[in-house]
Amino acid sequence: MREDVRRLLEAYPRIYFACHTRHVSDPRTKDVLSAHQASILSHLDSLEATSLLELAGHMGVTASTMSLGIERLVRSCYVRRRRSAEDARRVDLSLTAKGVRTRDAQSVLDPALVRALLGRLSPLERERALSGLELLSGAASAATEEWARRKATRRRLPGAGRGT
Repeated sequence: MREDVRRLLEAYPRIYFACHTRHVSDPRTKDVLSAHQASILSHLDSLEATSLLELAGHMGVTASTMSLGIERLVRSCYVRRRRSAEDARRVDLSLTAKGVRTRDAQSVLDPALVRALLGRLSPLERERALSGLELLSGAASAATEEWARRKATRRRLPGAGRGT
């Protein structure tokens, strides 16, 4: 493994575990969600529906596992579940107002823990660290856009998705 890859793989989890949000709550009702439930909310939108199968595939779980997680979020009024108008076999998911409010209030990292972590650095170290993270973030955005374009191109190719 390249040294730079090893260094990033070693550093990122330590930062994440030091600063990640332990739980997410609805800012209005204070209802608490698990990290998994919050992760599901972060993948949904209130206007553009996502199919249960697409969401399960994206998150790397089976449709039945995703269905269980969605059921809890539907019962708690965070997620709306509907049959697709175009294909009755498809289950479309979207966020309710409560789901949007909770998703928008959450952050993967706890601001107070991040502030404490940054406070351990000198002003020069802090600037260097943040500049490095911003560079990585820019590269991540560019890579994500490129991967999405490639995926969209593969879907449009004849025979794509059929093992060809």
